[in-house]
Amino acid sequence: MARAFLFVLDSFGVGGAPDADEYGDLGSNTLGHIAEFCAAGVGDRVGLREGPLHLPNMSSLGLLEIAKLASGDYPAGMPMPERIFGLHGAADEISRGKDTPSGHWEIAGTPVMFDWGYFPTEGEAFSPELVDAICREGDIAGILGNCHASGTEIIARLGEEHIRTRKPICYTSTDSVFQIAAHETYFGLDRLLRLCETVRVLLDPMNIGRVIARPFLGETAETFERTGNRRDFSVPPPEPTLLDRLIRGGRSVHAIGKIGDIFAHQGVSRVIKANGNAALMDATLAAMDEAALGDLVFTNFVDFDMLYGHRRDVPGYAAALEAFDRALPDVHRRLKPGDLVILTADHGCDPTWRGTDHTRERVPVMAFGPGIRSRSIGIRASYSDIAETIAAHLSIPLGPNGWSFL
Repeated sequence: MARAFLFVLDSFGVGGAPDADEYGDLGSNTLGHIAEFCAAGVGDRVGLREGPLHLPNMSSLGLLEIAKLASGDYPAGMPMPERIFGLHGAADEISRGKDTPSGHWEIAGTPVMFDWGYFPTEGEAFSPELVDAICREGDIAGILGNCHASGTEIIARLGEEHIRTRKPICYTSTDSVFQIAAHETYFGLDRLLRLCETVRVLLDPMNIGRVIARPFLGETAETFERTGNRRDFSVPPPEPTLLDRLIRGGRSVHAIGKIGDIFAHQGVSRVIKANGNAALMDATLAAMDEAALGDLVFTNFVDFDMLYGHRRDVPGYAAALEAFDRALPDVHRRLKPGDLVILTADHGCDPTWRGTDHTRERVPVMAFGPGIRSRSIGIRASYSDIAETIAAHLSIPLGPNGWSFL
């Protein structure tokens, strides 16, 4: 019996989604545009990084061939590797939407074939009836925001008023999400989490995917900073996922980062929290040392999306990719005979694209481990193929929505 390690580089799309036009994202390409900007010198930042995008380890895992397969072009400025190791391809998303739960659930073998609820894009996002219910059930005097917004922007804009009034900042995006930002000291972290639990219940009839707690610290617009105590309150997946099947089979699932929240803590043996990609990688490497035969270690590397994609920060995204790439030899050194590592993403978030939201893209699939030979697995019809590959590798019953590429 082997082990499996599934790493989601949150939002690291490779372009080319066949239905991108339906989402207003035709031409979006997270990897391609980051590479293009870096090659042109637009990805430079003093003290952070400079020059063409440099990802030698992922390139050796087939990343450049994946980009060519997915979108028709090799990424600009990135040299071809001398040799490719492991399986490499891209995957289309069949779930409706381009959000975090849909992408992760499909990766785990459960596509979202229903429509999420969304809030209006014009005027106030939340109805007076919903606001009244939140204030009454949550025991608050009112809310601030009530609009579509970027989290960092709305905290900077309304944070000082929030401190004065103690009213939480409530906002949404094009995703099926209700976000609540509040100061950890002046409002209180425990109170924020209780409020999110209350709102989660109120939104269940509306089929809103997530309520997200966005705690922050600081005293002024210039010093406000979100903390690592974010929590996602998700609806549970509509049917058993790969994680549930592993638990039923007596295996352990080590959920690192926000994985536990995304799956509403279903099919999770152990939750490991960490703040930021570097800490998430440290936690992942420790879990790899501890994982038993038959286990799955499942990590979401959130910074790509949260800190750089949504903020449209090309140099930051590029530097984060390069830091992740440098850590891959540490992953490789921890592998035992029979182990399988899969690198993928849940959607795109092109930092050169208009707006601040996710982008509908194909995602990369890089699979490697001792004894796995190099070959292309082509374009997979669903992210669910990742789940069924892991199921086959760990010798548990296969699910109904995908095909193993082993």
